[in-house]
Amino acid sequence: ASASASASASAPAPASATRPKNEYDAIKHCIVTNDGTPDSMVKLIGLKSLFARQLPKMPKEYIVRLVFDRRHKSLAILSQDPKHRGGDEEIIGGICYRAYPEMRFAEIAFCAVSASQQVKGYGTKLMNLLKRQMVREGLEYSITYADNYAIGYFKKQGFTKAITMPKGRYHGLIKDYDGGTIMECYVHPSIDFTRVPDIIQAQKAFLLQRVATVAKSHRVVYPPLPRGWEPDLTGVSRSNQDAARSMAIPGVAEAGWTLSDLQACTGAAKDSDRKANQLKSELLALWRKTQEQQCAWPFREPVNTDEVPDYLEVVKDPIDLSTIEKRIRKGTFYKTREMLFVDLTRMVNNCKLYNGTESPYTDCAVQLEKYLKTIFPEA
Repeated sequence: ASASASASASAPAPASATRPKNEYDAIKHCIVTNDGTPDSMVKLIGLKSLFARQLPKMPKEYIVRLVFDRRHKSLAILSQDPKHRGGDEEIIGGICYRAYPEMRFAEIAFCAVSASQQVKGYGTKLMNLLKRQMVREGLEYSITYADNYAIGYFKKQGFTKAITMPKGRYHGLIKDYDGGTIMECYVHPSIDFTRVPDIIQAQKAFLLQRVATVAKSHRVVYPPLPRGWEPDLTGVSRSNQDAARSMAIPGVAEAGWTLSDLQACTGAAKDSDRKANQLKSELLALWRKTQEQQCAWPFREPVNTDEVPDYLEVVKDPIDLSTIEKRIRKGTFYKTREMLFVDLTRMVNNCKLYNGTESPYTDCAVQLEKYLKTIFPEA
């Protein structure tokens, strides 16, 4: 039976296997432009209303100007319910963007999903549909300015704060937003982003198939331990007895486990890990509170020394919020809250040192310094 199972696991898929159905085919969506037709105008009005409701901090006049601008396009997901046709409720979600074909990138202006349709995965579906549309239009990058509330969403959709697109391709074409974080996503031309779940499932199946050709775990079955079984723990210290007892179970060592692996799972190691994770969570919470402040925008990324060539001559020990985040997530750099406070204080002092007193950057540094004293009262 084992030989038969192994043979079937390693056999290639039959040639007649059909491609799985794409769930995105059932999603009603369209690209809308201001072409003057009544149907397009109705949908653009619905998109305008959606963006105005879901993005209350965005000026309504600005939303209207971009949505109806003939250089902008909007991708809309539409309700299947006939009673919503032609009304604002027909628009479930939408992304308004402007394509720059000669530079092969698109700038996302607005992205929103109706409040009644959230937590249903439409945000991800909307972005995947946009990526598929960008591939069709020959666009390589998607770029946007994200506010503090949107950064998490864009990260989940593959966007990053590290801009790899050459600056000359987008500089002067897109508008800079104070307080916003510029993010980009590379759209690979050979990937159908609406089939990412199918791609991952196929990769998983392939890996399991390859593992099955060399693995023995599904072929070797050890008999159950006899009642009252106790291994010989002579010479084993009390602190290591739990790990040694586990190692004595037939099949544990054969599976690749070592005594040190099992020791890492003991209570003392878990307690140490628990304290480290607790500190890491606390420091990340403090970091998030800091970077969400409106005055924190100059500190979110390292100073570009190509644009400010003399910066390192003045500031000998540069630091910024993105570097601090990496140190926190590493989990071993900061041992205490005080160490984080020292780095944050050095960050604002560097800003004041380089920019002098008469600078808007220094004003931000002073405001942030006052805020740090409220979240680090012990400092």
